[in-house]
Parts: sequence; structure tokens; C-alpha cells
Amino acid sequence: MTLPAAFNAFRIHSDDAGYRSGIETLSIDDLSPGEIVVRVAHSSVNFKDALAGTGEGKILRQFPLVGGIDLAGHVVQSSDPAFKEGDAVLVTGCGLSETRDGGYAGYARIQAQWAIPLPAGLTLRESMVLGTAGFTAALALLRMEENRQSPAHGPLAVTGATGGVGSLAVDIFSSAGYTVHAISGKAEHAGYLKAIGASEVLGRDALATTRAMESVKFGGGLDNVGGPMLASLLAQTRPYGNVASAGLAASADLPTTVMPFIIRGVSLLGVASAGTARDVRDEVWRRLASDWKPRHLAHICTREVGLDGLPGVFAAMLAGGSLGRTLVTLPEGGPFAETA
Repeated sequence: MTLPAAFNAFRIHSDDAGYRSGIETLSIDDLSPGEIVVRVAHSSVNFKDALAGTGEGKILRQFPLVGGIDLAGHVVQSSDPAFKEGDAVLVTGCGLSETRDGGYAGYARIQAQWAIPLPAGLTLRESMVLGTAGFTAALALLRMEENRQSPAHGPLAVTGATGGVGSLAVDIFSSAGYTVHAISGKAEHAGYLKAIGASEVLGRDALATTRAMESVKFGGGLDNVGGPMLASLLAQTRPYGNVASAGLAASADLPTTVMPFIIRGVSLLGVASAGTARDVRDEVWRRLASDWKPRHLAHICTREVGLDGLPGVFAAMLAGGSLGRTLVTLPEGGPFAETA
């Protein structure tokens, strides 16, 4: 396939002129090296993308780079025999928009070792409604179940439940057979949370205790906010339950004691999606395309934008005004557009 002479990309700079980002015209030769060139169909917006795109967080390790930690599309050129023109692939994390150009562009050049063949059971669009957020939620459940978590332990709490990771966790956990209690400070979105799988929606006061130990209320859970809420969740988790930590929307601190760990045997599991080993990555995507596939992806995808809509999405997300997932769709074109 003949590659384009130029295409649009959302690129981030930091130099003597300051930190800035916006749409630029690039060529394939401007992109980070890699064995595969992908015509990008979709990407997504994660909290990390908002931090990177605005400079509110130190995400990028070099400049300039194309933003977007997720991408999905079709291979248009490959020097790796494992991939051929027309193959549908996805990539999440793996240095995108951190040490190499990401998915906010018409084309991406990626390393073959991190390209995931699109699993049967997912479309490219669905894979990016999931993206890093869905991968993180599913990785949390995988880690919990590897540590003997089961629906019989009791309900799983999900904090920050209206966000991307939280929304997908509610759906994934309920699809996997768990009772889910969504924790949110946005009472106006209780209907949304119940529609995507929450059996109960609780306010933040459900995790307001400051005591080292509390009565058991949860079998475990996924925390996206950190700080006192994570400490309170640990204090209310049943013996040998698991709490997965995946975010710090409220705080990076953890004001707790060893009591939940040494008295109830509670496990605190870290979830770091970006550097996940390839075999684990493959397993998570296999589950997301099959028995853990969320049942309400269309409902969770609350917004769809092009590259020009990214600044507004970033601002809303950092202001706490996002709900569910934002899909980024690149202009259609080329021989594979109809299957994107």
C-alpha cells in the first residue's frame, strides 16, 4: 500500500517556547521507529492523556511526541513476518505518548512486540472504548482472582465509579458474576451506574471511616482514587479479600495501618497496566473479548471526538466532569475503513 505524504496528528511539545500541544501535519518519517505502520481508526482518552496533553502531569519523557496511549487500526506496512497488510491490531500503553509517538494521528509506527492482534469478539471500535481503562479494570480482576477472589467472597466495591476505569470495572466485574457496589460522589449518575451493572450505588461517605478496622462490608474491590477512601476500603474488606489499587484521582497517600493485613489477611494488589508482560497482556485481552466482555460498551462510550475535540475533553476530565469513556475517531479512508 502506498503510504500518505502527510497526515494530521495531535503533537505535544516542551521547549524554550513553553509546553504546548495541538494538531500538526506529519509524515511517516516523523514518527518513532518501529516494524509496523498502522492506519489508526480509533484511540481513546485516559486520565494520563489529559495530563500529558495539558502538561498538568509529567508523563512524556521526551519531546515532541504524538499523544494518545491507546490505538487500534489496520496494518498498512510491516517488516515483521508475524503481521501483514490488512491485519487488525491494537496497542495500549507500552511507551505510547511517553517514550514514543502515540495514537492521536492518522498513522502510527509501532514495535511489533507490543502489537496485539485484534481478538475475535471485539471490533476496533469496541477495543478502544475499552482501551487502557478496560485493560486496567480487567487486569485488576485477573490479579484478584489469581489471589483466590471469587463472587462468594461478597460484593466488590469500585471507587471513582463514573470514570473510565471505574465504569468499565463495574461492567466487567458484573459480567464475571460479581455483585458490584459502585462508590461515587456524583449522585446524579446513580441511574447510569445501575444501568451498567452496579447492584448498589453508594456515596463517598460509605468509605469515610478513619478507623484502622471497621465492620466487614465488602469482599474486596478496585480503588481508583487513593488516599483515605482506599484506607477505608481496606478497613472494611472481609478476611482474605483483595483490594486492587489502580489510581490516585484524590491522593497518592495511603493513611492506613497494618491491621487489615495482619488481622484479616487482606491483600493490597498493585495494578500497573503500562508495563504488563506480553503473556499477561494477551490473557487480559482474551478475557475482554470473551467471558469478561462488558455488556454495556455503547452506554459507557458517552462521547466521541476527533483530534480537534481533544483539548475540551482534557479540560473536562481534569475538572472532574467526565463520565464513562471518550472515543477518539480518526478520519475514515483507505481500503480498510469499512471494517474499522
